Amino acid sequence: MVNLRFEAVAEAFRKRPLDVAVPQERPSEYFAKKVFNRQKMYKYLPLDVYEKLTDVIDNGAQLDRSIADDVAHAMKQWAMENGVTHYTHWFQPLTEGTAEKHDAFVEHDGKGGLIEEFSGKLLAQQEPDASSFPNGGIRNTFEARGYSAWDPTSPVFIIDDTLCIPTIFISYTGEALDYKAPLLRSLHAVNVAATKVCHYFNKDVKKVTANLGWEQEYFLVDADIYSTRPDLMLTGRTLMGHDSAKNQQMDDHYFGTIPERVQAFMKDLEIQALELGIPCKTRHNEVAPGQFELAPIFEECNLAVDHNMVLMSLMKKVANKHGFRVLLHEKPFDGINGSGKHNNWSLTTDTGILLHRSGKTAEDNLRFVVFIVETLMAVYRHNGLLKASVMSATNDHRLGANEAPPAIISSFLGKQLTDLLDHIELADKKDLFTVSGKKGMKLGIPEIPELLIDNTDRNRTSPFAFTGNRFEFRAVGSEANCASAMIVLNAAVAEALTNFKQRVDALIAGGEDKTSAIIDVIREDIKTCKPIRFDGNGYSDEWKEEAKKRGLDSESSCPVCFDRYLDEDSVAMFELTNVMSHDELKARNEVKWETYTKKIQIEARVIGDLVMNHIVPIATHYQSQLAKNVQSMIDIFGREEGKLLTERNIKIIKEIAERTQLIESGVEELVNARKVANRIEDAREKAIAYHDNIVPKMAAIRYQVDKLELVVSDELWTLPKYRELLFIR
Repeated sequence: MVNLRFEAVAEAFRKRPLDVAVPQERPSEYFAKKVFNRQKMYKYLPLDVYEKLTDVIDNGAQLDRSIADDVAHAMKQWAMENGVTHYTHWFQPLTEGTAEKHDAFVEHDGKGGLIEEFSGKLLAQQEPDASSFPNGGIRNTFEARGYSAWDPTSPVFIIDDTLCIPTIFISYTGEALDYKAPLLRSLHAVNVAATKVCHYFNKDVKKVTANLGWEQEYFLVDADIYSTRPDLMLTGRTLMGHDSAKNQQMDDHYFGTIPERVQAFMKDLEIQALELGIPCKTRHNEVAPGQFELAPIFEECNLAVDHNMVLMSLMKKVANKHGFRVLLHEKPFDGINGSGKHNNWSLTTDTGILLHRSGKTAEDNLRFVVFIVETLMAVYRHNGLLKASVMSATNDHRLGANEAPPAIISSFLGKQLTDLLDHIELADKKDLFTVSGKKGMKLGIPEIPELLIDNTDRNRTSPFAFTGNRFEFRAVGSEANCASAMIVLNAAVAEALTNFKQRVDALIAGGEDKTSAIIDVIREDIKTCKPIRFDGNGYSDEWKEEAKKRGLDSESSCPVCFDRYLDEDSVAMFELTNVMSHDELKARNEVKWETYTKKIQIEARVIGDLVMNHIVPIATHYQSQLAKNVQSMIDIFGREEGKLLTERNIKIIKEIAERTQLIESGVEELVNARKVANRIEDAREKAIAYHDNIVPKMAAIRYQVDKLELVVSDELWTLPKYRELLFIR
């Protein structure tokens, strides 16, 4: 009998990297080749239409529906010149992925034939079926109407033969059923609130933009080996598997030489991503074997989110071509690092960067401190909600582990900035403060130039760290939609800035001068948000106890964390900023609880199937072989000597019997626990039951399976082992 595992591993060894067709042009020449960007807008649109459209994009002007026909005509002309035959409204439903329905550029010509047609009406709005997308009870299943509406701030792009039009997705009754609509609202809210605060320092500021630079971590595994692991195929992670003798303990994979096949994949991916306008900048090996990272240049937040969603889809397609499968699960392998998606967030204006540390004047430095402190206020007031925004059934495995941000939100500022805030809190108002930039460090090696050293170190254990001119939210999961975290962060910062301005204005109205009023309010906020500031080891048990004393949210149960969305303070914040209504929040929580339950439910079914159809039969077959050996030895040497000679085999036979019995009883308990949980009607309570009762039983079964892997003959074990999955050949 052929062991498919060995066949798959052998095939992986035979693979060679594909030749990648590298464009002859420089990247800058083919960048955004497949994007209807400003350059193409200017070429294909009438000048007056171009100006109206860019006014919408740049200044948030109301879209004039009268220009839609001209824009649609130009898009169609450009798209058809590039071989496009279809178009789709591309949106981001609450499934964590994207959705698209393709329609051809065809209409009847009235003469028995067809004509290529694409109108402004089709560009601006469509009606995809909303009944099959998660909606949290906003619509009945039989009520199918929903609308997608064009987002002109994110340019259309071409995938294969289809023109993709970024859109929002709302229900017939107006509630958002996607991530983009509330993200756009949050970006508007932070723009309005931040611009008003900026006017204390510079009346010329017209707009504040939230920027995002994501860092996408991922695993690659050989496609042939992947296809023999049903758990990877169905859940995205290995539900069993003992540690490899060598994994990441040597730290030799991190920043190491990129394997040849992976390099070919990365090159192909980057070329296609650059053509789609995704500004890929960095690629490298990550800490765990088989783990890698890609990061782009910072972009406006809405565009960055769209680009990340496009990239995750593109990665899967390109990986398949190169004989790989991409794993975006946050923890596909036990015992080694999981994958995150660090979200670097900053605010800029049309005049400069708000979080820049090296202001040349005291007023610039005061502005810097205001935006730092009010961001900390936002994180402090809504630390539990920020954690909820990144929690999921998959990220649950990563958060709180010692390789990822802890499941307690805190912020690292570094010594200099911490000392500065302490100084402002205690010093006399007239004692001006300064914020220095980078300082020089001479190494004493003539050949090496002077290094410019940041005035803060990095803290890898901090979920929300200040890293120069931005904050890095490190707790976002690898397969998550970045918008979930950015919606909460932008809305919370907008609320904090609005509250700050109201208090400053009240002091000014009472006769206090502007600078003094700002410093008074900032001092008060520095004291208030002090509990969120932590520069130490976020992994330590001491911090967990300290965080509780500080009143920070220490809840680790994923379904319970979702409660934060419906806290009174959260609802008030979302409604104040007009980001989401109470009904929308309730609906989204229903979706989150249902999604959590379904993912764990699938995993429980898969592990039950695998152990009963793979592991137990393999183990008992090996047990039978050993038993035959024992009996043969007894027949040859007699009972006493035969048992003595086969003592090790007898011990293994007993161990297999004990472990298979525990596995079989564990599966029975798992099935019964699922039945009990499935009878619970309330979505929240069902999710909690799955978290509290199902997940531990799965872990207990896995423990026994992983022990069996060490004793059962390797030639009989049908599932590829970690040593075969983790290392690219």
